[in-house]
Amino acid sequence: MALRAVAVSGSLRSPSTTAALIDGILDELSAHVDITREVIELHPIAGDLAAALTGGGTSDAVTAALDAVAGADILVVATPIYRGSYTGLFKEFFDLVHQDALAGTPVLLAAGGGDDQHSLAIDHQLRPLFAFFRAVSLPVGVYARGADFADRRISGEALPAAIRRAVEAALPALPGVPSVTRVPVP
Repeated sequence: MALRAVAVSGSLRSPSTTAALIDGILDELSAHVDITREVIELHPIAGDLAAALTGGGTSDAVTAALDAVAGADILVVATPIYRGSYTGLFKEFFDLVHQDALAGTPVLLAAGGGDDQHSLAIDHQLRPLFAFFRAVSLPVGVYARGADFADRRISGEALPAAIRRAVEAALPALPGVPSVTRVPVP
Protein backbone atom coordinates (compact mmCIF):
# COMPACT_ATOMS: atom_id res chain seq x y z
CA MET A 1 0.00 0.00 0.00
CA ALA A 2 1.34 3.41 -0.95
CA LEU A 3 2.31 5.93 1.69
CA ARG A 4 0.46 9.22 1.54
CA ALA A 5 3.13 11.89 1.09
CA VAL A 6 1.75 15.39 1.56
CA ALA A 7 3.94 18.42 0.89
CA VAL A 8 3.30 22.01 1.92
CA SER A 9 4.94 24.88 0.05
CA GLY A 10 5.27 28.17 1.89
CA SER A 11 6.29 29.99 -1.29
CA LEU A 12 4.54 33.22 -2.14
CA ARG A 13 4.51 32.57 -5.89
CA SER A 14 4.40 29.96 -8.59
CA PRO A 15 6.48 28.73 -10.25
CA SER A 16 9.09 28.74 -7.52
CA THR A 17 12.31 27.12 -6.45
CA THR A 18 10.42 25.90 -3.36
CA ALA A 19 8.11 23.89 -5.64
CA ALA A 20 11.15 22.49 -7.46
CA LEU A 21 12.69 21.53 -4.11
CA ILE A 22 9.49 19.72 -3.09
CA ASP A 23 9.35 17.90 -6.43
CA GLY A 24 12.99 16.81 -6.01
CA ILE A 25 12.29 15.45 -2.51
CA LEU A 26 9.12 13.63 -3.57
CA ASP A 27 10.86 12.18 -6.63
CA GLU A 28 13.69 10.84 -4.46
CA LEU A 29 11.24 9.49 -1.90
CA SER A 30 9.29 7.70 -4.64
CA ALA A 31 12.50 6.04 -5.82
CA HIS A 32 12.65 4.24 -2.45
CA VAL A 33 9.00 3.68 -1.45
CA ASP A 34 5.61 3.60 -3.09
CA ILE A 35 3.89 6.94 -2.42
CA THR A 36 0.90 8.93 -3.48
CA ARG A 37 1.76 12.61 -3.55
CA GLU A 38 -0.22 15.69 -2.81
CA VAL A 39 1.33 19.16 -2.91
CA ILE A 40 -0.38 22.03 -1.16
CA GLU A 41 0.60 25.41 -2.53
CA LEU A 42 -0.39 28.03 0.04
CA HIS A 43 -0.26 31.17 -2.10
CA PRO A 44 -3.54 30.48 -3.96
CA ILE A 45 -5.41 30.21 -0.63
CA ALA A 46 -3.66 33.12 1.10
CA GLY A 47 -6.85 35.19 1.35
CA ASP A 48 -8.76 32.20 2.71
CA LEU A 49 -6.07 31.64 5.35
CA ALA A 50 -6.25 35.27 6.46
CA ALA A 51 -10.05 35.09 6.62
CA ALA A 52 -9.92 31.90 8.72
CA LEU A 53 -7.45 33.46 11.15
CA THR A 54 -9.54 36.59 11.57
CA GLY A 55 -12.84 34.85 12.22
CA GLY A 56 -14.17 34.78 8.68
CA GLY A 57 -14.67 31.03 8.61
CA THR A 58 -12.72 28.24 6.98
CA SER A 59 -13.11 27.78 3.23
CA ASP A 60 -13.41 24.38 1.57
CA ALA A 61 -9.88 24.80 0.16
CA VAL A 62 -8.39 25.46 3.60
CA THR A 63 -10.34 22.59 5.15
CA ALA A 64 -9.13 20.23 2.41
CA ALA A 65 -5.51 21.32 2.96
CA LEU A 66 -5.78 20.88 6.74
CA ASP A 67 -7.36 17.44 6.29
CA ALA A 68 -4.62 16.39 3.85
CA VAL A 69 -1.88 17.43 6.28
CA ALA A 70 -3.60 15.63 9.18
CA GLY A 71 -3.90 12.44 7.08
CA ALA A 72 -0.32 12.33 5.83
CA ASP A 73 1.89 9.29 6.39
CA ILE A 74 4.84 11.60 5.77
CA LEU A 75 4.75 15.37 5.59
CA VAL A 76 7.27 17.33 3.55
CA VAL A 77 7.40 21.03 4.36
CA ALA A 78 9.38 23.59 2.42
CA THR A 79 9.53 27.33 2.66
CA PRO A 80 11.65 30.19 1.48
CA ILE A 81 13.49 31.85 4.33
CA TYR A 82 12.90 35.58 4.65
CA ARG A 83 14.69 37.57 7.34
CA GLY A 84 15.76 34.44 9.19
CA SER A 85 12.44 32.60 9.30
CA TYR A 86 9.70 30.87 7.31
CA THR A 87 7.19 32.94 5.40
CA GLY A 88 4.21 34.51 7.12
CA LEU A 89 1.95 32.50 4.80
CA PHE A 90 3.55 29.27 6.07
CA LYS A 91 2.96 30.41 9.67
CA GLU A 92 -0.65 31.37 8.94
CA PHE A 93 -1.36 27.88 7.64
CA PHE A 94 0.26 26.06 10.54
CA ASP A 95 -1.55 28.35 12.99
CA LEU A 96 -4.73 26.68 11.72
CA VAL A 97 -3.45 23.09 12.11
CA HIS A 98 -4.88 21.47 15.26
CA GLN A 99 -2.22 20.95 17.90
CA ASP A 100 -2.77 17.16 17.91
CA ALA A 101 -3.08 16.70 14.13
CA LEU A 102 0.59 15.91 13.49
CA ALA A 103 1.47 13.94 16.63
CA GLY A 104 3.82 11.15 15.56
CA THR A 105 3.83 12.17 11.88
CA PRO A 106 7.28 12.08 10.25
CA VAL A 107 8.11 15.51 8.82
CA LEU A 108 10.94 16.16 6.37
CA LEU A 109 12.02 19.79 6.77
CA ALA A 110 13.26 21.81 3.81
CA ALA A 111 13.98 25.46 3.20
CA GLY A 112 15.65 27.68 0.68
CA GLY A 113 17.43 31.00 0.68
CA GLY A 114 19.70 33.06 -1.47
CA ASP A 115 22.82 31.89 0.32
CA ASP A 116 24.02 30.10 3.46
CA GLN A 117 23.04 33.06 5.65
CA HIS A 118 19.67 31.43 6.44
CA SER A 119 20.65 27.76 6.57
CA LEU A 120 20.15 27.45 10.33
CA ALA A 121 16.46 28.32 9.97
CA ILE A 122 15.70 24.61 9.60
CA ASP A 123 17.01 23.91 13.10
CA HIS A 124 16.10 27.19 14.77
CA GLN A 125 12.69 27.88 13.20
CA LEU A 126 11.18 24.75 11.62
CA ARG A 127 12.19 22.12 14.21
CA PRO A 128 10.68 24.05 17.14
CA LEU A 129 7.46 24.62 15.19
CA PHE A 130 7.00 20.91 14.53
CA ALA A 131 8.12 19.99 18.05
CA PHE A 132 5.09 21.95 19.25
CA PHE A 133 2.90 19.60 17.21
CA ARG A 134 4.76 16.53 18.61
CA ALA A 135 5.55 15.56 15.03
CA VAL A 136 8.69 13.53 14.33
CA SER A 137 11.09 15.96 12.68
CA LEU A 138 13.27 13.74 10.56
CA PRO A 139 16.98 13.90 11.34
CA VAL A 140 18.29 15.46 8.14
CA GLY A 141 16.74 18.58 6.62
CA VAL A 142 17.41 20.01 3.18
CA TYR A 143 18.61 23.57 2.66
CA ALA A 144 18.75 24.90 -0.89
CA ARG A 145 20.65 27.96 -2.06
CA GLY A 146 19.86 30.14 -5.04
CA ALA A 147 22.91 28.69 -6.79
CA ASP A 148 21.29 25.21 -6.62
CA PHE A 149 18.76 26.22 -9.29
CA ALA A 150 18.78 27.27 -12.92
CA ASP A 151 15.48 28.51 -14.36
CA ARG A 152 13.71 27.33 -11.19
CA ARG A 153 14.95 23.77 -11.71
CA ILE A 154 17.41 21.89 -9.56
CA SER A 155 20.86 22.01 -11.10
CA GLY A 156 24.28 20.82 -10.08
CA GLU A 157 25.13 17.95 -7.78
CA ALA A 158 25.04 19.41 -4.26
CA LEU A 159 21.27 19.71 -3.81
CA PRO A 160 20.41 16.28 -5.24
CA ALA A 161 23.02 14.77 -2.90
CA ALA A 162 21.51 16.62 0.07
CA ILE A 163 18.04 15.41 -0.90
CA ARG A 164 19.31 11.82 -1.15
CA ARG A 165 20.88 12.03 2.32
CA ALA A 166 17.68 13.42 3.84
CA VAL A 167 15.43 10.80 2.25
CA GLU A 168 17.75 7.92 3.15
CA ALA A 169 17.81 9.17 6.76
CA ALA A 170 14.00 9.40 6.71
CA LEU A 171 13.27 5.87 5.50
CA PRO A 172 13.59 4.10 8.89
CA ALA A 173 10.96 6.44 10.39
CA LEU A 174 8.33 5.77 7.74
CA PRO A 175 5.40 3.47 8.51
CA GLY A 176 5.58 0.09 6.81
CA VAL A 177 9.08 0.62 5.43
CA PRO A 178 11.40 -2.21 6.44
CA SER A 179 14.42 -1.01 8.36
CA VAL A 180 17.64 -1.01 6.42
CA THR A 181 20.70 -2.59 7.93
CA ARG A 182 23.73 -0.47 7.15
CA VAL A 183 27.04 -2.23 6.73
CA PRO A 184 29.96 -0.03 7.75
CA VAL A 185 32.41 0.68 4.99
CA PRO A 186 35.96 -0.27 6.02
